[in-house]
Amino acid sequence: MITVLVADDQAMIRAGFAALLSAQPDIQVVGQAADGLEAVAGARDLRPDVVLMDVRMPRLDGLEATRRIIATGTTTKVVILTTFDVDDYVYAALRGGASGFLVKDAPPEDLVAAVRVVAGGEALLSPSVTRRLIEEFATGSRIDERERLRLNALTAREREVLRQIAGGLSNAEIAGELTLAEETVKSHVGRIFAKLCLRDRAQAVVLAYESGLVTPGSPPAGGRRSGS
Repeated sequence: MITVLVADDQAMIRAGFAALLSAQPDIQVVGQAADGLEAVAGARDLRPDVVLMDVRMPRLDGLEATRRIIATGTTTKVVILTTFDVDDYVYAALRGGASGFLVKDAPPEDLVAAVRVVAGGEALLSPSVTRRLIEEFATGSRIDERERLRLNALTAREREVLRQIAGGLSNAEIAGELTLAEETVKSHVGRIFAKLCLRDRAQAVVLAYESGLVTPGSPPAGGRRSGS
Protein backbone atom coordinates (compact mmCIF):
# COMPACT_ATOMS: atom_id res chain seq x y z
CA MET A 1 0.00 0.00 0.00
CA ILE A 2 1.38 3.42 -1.03
CA THR A 3 0.72 6.09 1.57
CA VAL A 4 0.23 9.71 0.49
CA LEU A 5 -0.01 13.15 2.09
CA VAL A 6 -1.75 15.84 0.03
CA ALA A 7 -0.59 19.43 0.68
CA ASP A 8 -2.51 22.27 -1.00
CA ASP A 9 -3.99 25.46 0.38
CA GLN A 10 -7.19 25.07 -1.65
CA ALA A 11 -9.60 22.78 0.18
CA MET A 12 -11.43 21.67 -2.97
CA ILE A 13 -8.21 20.63 -4.69
CA ARG A 14 -7.02 18.76 -1.60
CA ALA A 15 -10.33 16.93 -1.30
CA GLY A 16 -10.45 16.12 -5.00
CA PHE A 17 -6.93 14.69 -5.09
CA ALA A 18 -7.54 12.75 -1.87
CA ALA A 19 -10.78 11.24 -3.18
CA LEU A 20 -9.19 10.24 -6.48
CA LEU A 21 -6.20 8.59 -4.83
CA SER A 22 -8.21 6.91 -2.08
CA ALA A 23 -10.30 5.18 -4.74
CA GLN A 24 -7.21 3.26 -5.89
CA PRO A 25 -6.75 -0.20 -4.37
CA ASP A 26 -3.02 0.30 -3.78
CA ILE A 27 -3.02 3.90 -2.49
CA GLN A 28 -4.00 5.26 0.93
CA VAL A 29 -4.25 8.98 1.70
CA VAL A 30 -3.04 9.25 5.29
CA GLY A 31 -3.28 13.02 5.69
CA GLN A 32 -3.90 16.45 4.23
CA ALA A 33 -2.16 19.78 4.80
CA ALA A 34 -3.35 23.32 4.10
CA ASP A 35 0.09 24.96 4.21
CA GLY A 36 3.79 24.19 4.24
CA LEU A 37 4.15 23.96 8.01
CA GLU A 38 1.34 21.41 8.18
CA ALA A 39 2.99 19.49 5.35
CA VAL A 40 6.32 19.31 7.20
CA ALA A 41 4.60 18.21 10.41
CA GLY A 42 2.48 15.67 8.55
CA ALA A 43 5.49 14.19 6.77
CA ARG A 44 7.29 13.89 10.10
CA ASP A 45 4.41 12.31 12.00
CA LEU A 46 2.79 10.18 9.29
CA ARG A 47 5.89 9.22 7.29
CA PRO A 48 4.04 8.85 3.98
CA ASP A 49 5.69 7.31 0.95
CA VAL A 50 4.79 10.36 -1.17
CA VAL A 51 3.87 13.98 -0.49
CA LEU A 52 1.99 15.87 -3.20
CA MET A 53 3.22 19.42 -2.54
CA ASP A 54 1.66 22.61 -3.85
CA VAL A 55 4.25 25.31 -4.56
CA ARG A 56 2.43 28.43 -3.39
CA MET A 57 1.01 28.04 0.12
CA PRO A 58 0.68 30.34 3.15
CA ARG A 59 3.01 30.40 6.16
CA LEU A 60 5.59 28.22 4.40
CA ASP A 61 5.78 27.65 0.65
CA GLY A 62 6.16 24.24 -0.93
CA LEU A 63 9.79 24.84 -1.81
CA GLU A 64 10.95 25.40 1.75
CA ALA A 65 8.63 22.67 3.01
CA THR A 66 10.26 20.25 0.58
CA ARG A 67 13.73 21.23 1.77
CA ARG A 68 12.77 20.70 5.40
CA ILE A 69 11.21 17.31 4.73
CA ILE A 70 14.19 16.03 2.72
CA ALA A 71 16.68 17.44 5.25
CA THR A 72 15.39 15.01 7.88
CA GLY A 73 16.82 12.10 5.89
CA THR A 74 13.37 10.60 5.39
CA THR A 75 12.55 8.13 2.63
CA THR A 76 9.43 10.17 1.81
CA LYS A 77 9.37 11.37 -1.81
CA VAL A 78 7.99 14.79 -2.76
CA VAL A 79 6.15 15.59 -5.98
CA ILE A 80 5.68 19.29 -6.64
CA LEU A 81 2.24 20.40 -7.85
CA THR A 82 2.37 23.46 -10.08
CA THR A 83 -0.07 25.47 -12.17
CA PHE A 84 2.36 25.79 -15.08
CA ASP A 85 4.53 23.13 -16.71
CA VAL A 86 7.64 25.29 -16.22
CA ASP A 87 7.79 27.27 -13.02
CA ASP A 88 10.75 29.11 -11.54
CA TYR A 89 10.17 27.33 -8.24
CA VAL A 90 10.46 23.87 -9.75
CA TYR A 91 14.19 23.79 -10.48
CA ALA A 92 14.91 24.96 -6.94
CA ALA A 93 12.57 22.28 -5.62
CA LEU A 94 14.47 19.61 -7.54
CA ARG A 95 17.70 20.92 -6.07
CA GLY A 96 16.02 20.70 -2.67
CA GLY A 97 15.32 17.01 -3.16
CA ALA A 98 11.92 16.81 -4.87
CA SER A 99 11.49 13.74 -7.06
CA GLY A 100 9.62 15.55 -9.79
CA PHE A 101 6.63 17.68 -10.55
CA LEU A 102 3.12 17.43 -11.94
CA VAL A 103 0.90 20.06 -13.52
CA LYS A 104 -2.28 20.49 -11.46
CA ASP A 105 -4.62 20.18 -14.42
CA ALA A 106 -3.07 16.92 -15.60
CA PRO A 107 -5.57 14.10 -16.29
CA PRO A 108 -6.58 12.11 -13.19
CA GLU A 109 -4.81 9.00 -14.45
CA ASP A 110 -1.56 10.99 -14.63
CA LEU A 111 -1.84 11.90 -10.94
CA VAL A 112 -2.36 8.28 -9.98
CA ALA A 113 0.51 7.15 -12.21
CA ALA A 114 2.75 9.86 -10.74
CA VAL A 115 2.26 8.58 -7.21
CA ARG A 116 3.05 5.04 -8.26
CA VAL A 117 6.12 6.02 -10.29
CA VAL A 118 7.66 8.11 -7.52
CA ALA A 119 6.82 5.59 -4.81
CA GLY A 120 8.62 3.01 -6.94
CA GLY A 121 11.82 5.02 -6.81
CA GLU A 122 11.74 6.72 -10.20
CA ALA A 123 11.78 10.44 -10.95
CA LEU A 124 8.69 12.08 -12.41
CA LEU A 125 10.44 13.90 -15.24
CA SER A 126 9.71 13.18 -18.87
CA PRO A 127 12.68 13.61 -21.24
CA SER A 128 11.25 16.70 -22.94
CA VAL A 129 10.31 18.37 -19.66
CA THR A 130 13.65 17.45 -18.10
CA ARG A 131 15.66 19.17 -20.82
CA ARG A 132 13.37 22.22 -21.10
CA LEU A 133 13.20 22.72 -17.35
CA ILE A 134 16.88 22.29 -16.59
CA GLU A 135 17.98 24.35 -19.56
CA GLU A 136 15.58 27.12 -18.58
CA PHE A 137 17.08 27.54 -15.13
CA ALA A 138 20.63 26.29 -15.60
CA THR A 139 21.47 28.54 -18.54
CA GLY A 140 24.04 31.10 -17.48
CA SER A 141 24.74 29.42 -14.17
CA ARG A 142 28.36 28.97 -13.17
CA ILE A 143 29.73 25.47 -12.78
CA ASP A 144 29.72 24.42 -9.15
CA GLU A 145 33.29 23.27 -8.46
CA ARG A 146 32.20 21.16 -5.51
CA GLU A 147 29.70 19.31 -7.67
CA ARG A 148 32.33 18.84 -10.39
CA LEU A 149 34.75 17.29 -7.90
CA ARG A 150 32.10 14.82 -6.76
CA LEU A 151 32.25 13.26 -10.21
CA ASN A 152 35.80 12.08 -9.51
CA ALA A 153 34.25 9.17 -7.65
CA LEU A 154 32.76 7.83 -10.90
CA THR A 155 34.35 5.60 -13.50
CA ALA A 156 34.33 6.67 -17.15
CA ARG A 157 31.41 4.34 -17.87
CA GLU A 158 29.43 5.67 -14.90
CA ARG A 159 29.94 9.22 -16.16
CA GLU A 160 28.62 8.12 -19.53
CA VAL A 161 25.54 6.60 -17.91
CA LEU A 162 24.99 9.78 -15.89
CA ARG A 163 25.08 11.81 -19.11
CA GLN A 164 22.34 9.61 -20.51
CA ILE A 165 20.26 9.96 -17.34
CA ALA A 166 20.56 13.74 -17.72
CA GLY A 167 19.10 13.38 -21.20
CA GLY A 168 16.01 11.77 -19.69
CA LEU A 169 16.72 8.24 -20.92
CA SER A 170 15.33 5.19 -19.13
CA ASN A 171 17.54 2.24 -18.24
CA ALA A 172 16.30 0.37 -21.31
CA GLU A 173 17.08 3.33 -23.56
CA ILE A 174 20.53 3.76 -22.03
CA ALA A 175 21.19 0.07 -22.63
CA GLY A 176 20.35 0.52 -26.31
CA GLU A 177 22.38 3.72 -26.61
CA LEU A 178 25.51 2.25 -25.00
CA THR A 179 25.05 -1.34 -26.21
CA LEU A 180 24.84 -2.77 -22.71
CA ALA A 181 22.53 -5.23 -20.98
CA GLU A 182 19.73 -3.48 -19.10
CA GLU A 183 20.76 -5.20 -15.86
CA THR A 184 24.28 -3.81 -16.35
CA VAL A 185 22.86 -0.31 -16.73
CA LYS A 186 20.75 -0.81 -13.60
CA SER A 187 23.90 -1.75 -11.69
CA HIS A 188 25.72 1.32 -12.98
CA VAL A 189 22.81 3.57 -11.96
CA GLY A 190 22.78 2.06 -8.48
CA ARG A 191 26.50 2.66 -8.04
CA ILE A 192 26.17 6.25 -9.30
CA PHE A 193 23.45 6.97 -6.77
CA ALA A 194 25.43 5.35 -3.96
CA LYS A 195 28.72 7.11 -4.77
CA LEU A 196 27.11 10.53 -5.19
CA CYS A 197 24.51 10.12 -2.39
CA LEU A 198 21.60 10.73 -4.75
CA ARG A 199 17.99 9.88 -3.97
CA ASP A 200 16.77 9.43 -7.52
CA ARG A 201 17.11 10.43 -11.18
CA ALA A 202 15.84 13.95 -10.57
CA GLN A 203 18.82 14.72 -8.35
CA ALA A 204 21.10 13.01 -10.87
CA VAL A 205 19.89 15.33 -13.63
CA VAL A 206 20.48 18.44 -11.54
CA LEU A 207 23.97 17.29 -10.54
CA ALA A 208 24.90 16.50 -14.14
CA TYR A 209 24.12 20.08 -15.15
CA GLU A 210 25.55 21.83 -12.11
CA SER A 211 28.82 19.90 -12.35
CA GLY A 212 29.24 20.76 -16.01
CA LEU A 213 29.10 17.12 -17.09
CA VAL A 214 26.19 18.15 -19.31
CA THR A 215 25.66 21.68 -20.59
CA PRO A 216 22.34 23.31 -21.53
CA GLY A 217 21.54 22.75 -25.19
CA SER A 218 23.87 19.79 -25.63
CA PRO A 219 22.46 16.44 -26.81
CA PRO A 220 22.93 13.33 -24.70
CA ALA A 221 26.24 11.59 -25.29
CA GLY A 222 25.96 9.11 -28.11
CA GLY A 223 23.92 11.50 -30.23
CA ARG A 224 21.36 9.02 -31.57
CA ARG A 225 18.44 10.23 -29.45
CA SER A 226 16.23 13.02 -30.75
CA GLY A 227 12.88 14.59 -30.02
CA SER A 228 13.72 16.11 -26.63
